[in-house]
Amino acid sequence: MGDFSGHVLPGTLFFVIGLWWSIKHILKHVCRQQKRSSSLITKKFFLRAEIVEGIVITGVVLVGITGLYLVLGKRNQLSEKESQLVLILYWHHFVMYVFFAMLGGTKILCFTIRSLPVSLVKLMLTNACFVDAFIFHNHTHGRTLVDTFGHQLLSFAIFLAGLVAFIEFFTKSNVVLALLRSSLVMLHGMWFCQVAFVLFPKNRDHAWNLSDHSNVLFLTVIFCLYYALTYVIIGINYALVTWLVNWRLSKLCTSETQLLKNLEQQEESEDEM
Repeated sequence: MGDFSGHVLPGTLFFVIGLWWSIKHILKHVCRQQKRSSSLITKKFFLRAEIVEGIVITGVVLVGITGLYLVLGKRNQLSEKESQLVLILYWHHFVMYVFFAMLGGTKILCFTIRSLPVSLVKLMLTNACFVDAFIFHNHTHGRTLVDTFGHQLLSFAIFLAGLVAFIEFFTKSNVVLALLRSSLVMLHGMWFCQVAFVLFPKNRDHAWNLSDHSNVLFLTVIFCLYYALTYVIIGINYALVTWLVNWRLSKLCTSETQLLKNLEQQEESEDEM
């Protein structure tokens, strides 16, 4: 936390998770529409994918907590005031990690134990997003104008993702809501990376003026463009997944037709004999 990689790594992870969710929900939607898709992608595939997803989320959280512990070990090199601030920031990040770990564990349990309702996953996702947004909103004490605004946009994106997940909790599987949630999670990840480049530029000669209000206006435009980009990515995913499923089904139909022809030819030759 507090450096370039500490923002880029979680941003990349959030983007990958949102991208995977968009592909998964599009694949489920396309398979529901195709009558022969069950012979191509079974329910066990999606079940195992959910379990693996929970394991990955839990593993990433454990790595993040380990990284926080290593950062906490360097407090001896700081002054008493800075050391106290680092400790508070440590607990901020630790609490966020705990709720995402609960999300990963809930996902594993709900798709392993059949007696547990699957809707618990949406509830834990809502809790994790709301806690993340609440902490980020109160994560800006003593920061500059642009720094504060960047973190407020982070909390705004993840709050909307939690709100959509909360609506999903009361509805049946809705691909539109699922893709909306995926787009907001991708937006959260992309904005994490953007904040890293704004606050920790590689070239100090072209650093952002963190006290200039015009930079706040410019970041607002970038934030909206990123959101538009998420829908472009989802549209490309939809086109690719639809084409891939139809292509695989056409090959499957061709192979089955050829097999039937071979069986018919074999039966005709046996009748002649």
